[in-house]
Amino acid sequence: MPARPLSDDTLQLIDAVREALAEQGSDVEEKRMFGCHVFMVDGKMCLGVEHDELLVRLPPITHAEVAETPGVRPLSSRGLMDGYFLVGPAAYATRAQWQHWIDAALAFNPLVKATPKKAKPKTAAGNTAETSGAAARKRSIKKSTSRAPEAIEQPKTPAITGSRKTVTPRKHSVFDDDDM
Repeated sequence: MPARPLSDDTLQLIDAVREALAEQGSDVEEKRMFGCHVFMVDGKMCLGVEHDELLVRLPPITHAEVAETPGVRPLSSRGLMDGYFLVGPAAYATRAQWQHWIDAALAFNPLVKATPKKAKPKTAAGNTAETSGAAARKRSIKKSTSRAPEAIEQPKTPAITGSRKTVTPRKHSVFDDDDM
């Protein structure tokens, strides 16, 4: 069954995480895990996005404390993934809250052991599975960027002039003006 397309809000949140990680200068890879769009930092799962929620990986020892935070819920309700949380929009509504979750996940990331990569099976032609469609979908983020983040354009009400729609830039609520 093909994956459903991501909503505009989800895409904007992914871009917000991408921009936050681009400033870090770390090796970042994006892929799908746990039904989420995740960001692997230095080969370890660090952050992700599921719908309008931010997935963060924090120290398992802080699990009970973080789970009590309003707007935050554990990734697994069965306690199988201590340290993995989904942070709802109410818990990252201000720039300070947003930065707290990004910084906390990045601070824990160097302490995590990377999962060893599995051996890649050889294909009949001698090529590795790395040339498969799944590997081709992986993207890396540039380690540094000097340009300002761009707003994602989202269609407004379709005011059709000829064959074009009028669009207005829209940014994720993380970047709305707020009181810091």
